[in-house]
Amino acid sequence: MGEIVVVYELDKTVATRVPRGEDRPVRRVHAAPAAPGTPAATGPRTLCGKDTVAMETTGWKPPEHPETPWYPKEHASAVCPDCDAVMEN
Repeated sequence: MGEIVVVYELDKTVATRVPRGEDRPVRRVHAAPAAPGTPAATGPRTLCGKDTVAMETTGWKPPEHPETPWYPKEHASAVCPDCDAVMEN
């Protein structure tokens, strides 16, 4: 598997204008292949098949060590089970 970009699917129920300095809650954490030639940008779909256009990139790089999770630990409860299954293989 090539480069992976971790993206957040944000909660759509929160108002579109969030006060400065506050983040919208993360609904799900997904993994997406990096766009060809641009390792910091996502491809068009996550590993589970969702469109990445409305998702926010995290800047998080999956660790190279297999014993550490591919997602930020603070969002472990929001990890997409389908993306996680692909990343485990």
